[in-house]
Amino acid sequence: MDHLDTLLGEVAAGALHREQPFLARRALVASSDPAAVLARLFVLGGPVPAADVDRALPRTGATGLLTGGLARTDDHDGLVALVDLRPYGDERHTWWVVSDLSETVRGGPLPTDHVLGVGGASITLASWTPRPQVGRALDIGTGCGVQALHLAGHADQVVATDLSQRALALARLTASLGGLALDLRHGSLLGPVEGETFDLVVSNPPFVVTPRGAGVPVYEYRDGGAAGDSLVAGLVGGLAAHLRPGGVAQLLANWELAPGVDWRERVGGWLDGTGLDAWVVQREVQDVAEYAETWVRDGGQRPGSAGFDPLYAAWLDDFAARGIAHVGFGVVTLQRPETDREPWRDLVDVRTPVASPMGPTVLAGLQARTWLAEHTASELLDVAWQVADDVTEERVGRPGAIDPQVIQLRQGGGLRRVVRMDTLSAGLVGACDGDLTARQLCAGLAVLTEVAAAEVEAQVLPVLLELVKDGLLR
Repeated sequence: MDHLDTLLGEVAAGALHREQPFLARRALVASSDPAAVLARLFVLGGPVPAADVDRALPRTGATGLLTGGLARTDDHDGLVALVDLRPYGDERHTWWVVSDLSETVRGGPLPTDHVLGVGGASITLASWTPRPQVGRALDIGTGCGVQALHLAGHADQVVATDLSQRALALARLTASLGGLALDLRHGSLLGPVEGETFDLVVSNPPFVVTPRGAGVPVYEYRDGGAAGDSLVAGLVGGLAAHLRPGGVAQLLANWELAPGVDWRERVGGWLDGTGLDAWVVQREVQDVAEYAETWVRDGGQRPGSAGFDPLYAAWLDDFAARGIAHVGFGVVTLQRPETDREPWRDLVDVRTPVASPMGPTVLAGLQARTWLAEHTASELLDVAWQVADDVTEERVGRPGAIDPQVIQLRQGGGLRRVVRMDTLSAGLVGACDGDLTARQLCAGLAVLTEVAAAEVEAQVLPVLLELVKDGLLR
């Protein structure tokens, strides 16, 4: 991947990520480098002379690609790709991912059975997924198999489901290119794993809110055929039966928002009765017009084309009929408690940039929130906390003033939280070096401020909870 970016150059690589292939074609057209040849064929759509393919792939050659159904010949004996094939990886792995040709290559609207490649949503989910070593993992709606590739690196067994037979075929090819054995099953969502449980479940489900009506295409990769956001709501409700004690589910979701309805109320309704711990982070909110434009364009229609306005109107009419003003997007993390306790719930709005990958933060956040749920406030005060290495303190005040007007902590990683502090809380955190307990520090602050120790503890406790759960104190 780095080599291809070098061949493209920064500007052409950036343009290609924006689905503008012209600069990439111009940068690679004269290059005989194997990476350039394969990019011209599988990413940019060719045609590529068969002789160039033979040199780039000496073992497989043009004949192997034709026999394997990965390419066809054009009228001039050049090869034209039938699938998109591109490198993809994380900090430890590099894989080849096979998917359908992009809209950029096709030059028109996508077919409804299109199998999406590595997109923004799949990258987001991969980044947010915690990666402990587990026994069984499940990828719901695997598509071309991106999440399953990641799971194979830290799970003894990976099961992946999809309603699309075409998606499963491409996922199987993706897995075979990586030398991986995946248990691929056909069916909708949790249907193929009835009665089975897992340590980790991930899903980039078909969460797009789509109007149900004539003339609106049902794209399998993004539309599960349900009305509104009911598909994801049902998935959340069904996950408890498939999580082992301590098991975690990580998924992406959209939720519809009527005027005056807080998103926490909407998503909280999905969680009621599940018995699951829930940490939900809202990352984006769009008004219905912006949302409609996004997904009409996603299917290959552009403003001004014959098909754009009718689809745009269908989305807007559907939202208006159901009284929806906005749509939220976020990351949902669920956990089945290991003990018989009340589940905890934390729904937060974070639209600013976060660390990447987020998986380590999610895992640490689950552990911290679970510890807090299973311990009392008194036990929280009896821990000798220490400020995390990535936390800095900022003090802002008038020039020449003795006391600052604002004291806040800033987290360098994770959710990159910024937490306002009062004087007592700042004093407590400033002394958190892992030596004295929070209770002992509160006693010292009580002496300095001439405030009763119980009052100091009561004042700093809510801030202490926030800092511990998000990893500013450890």
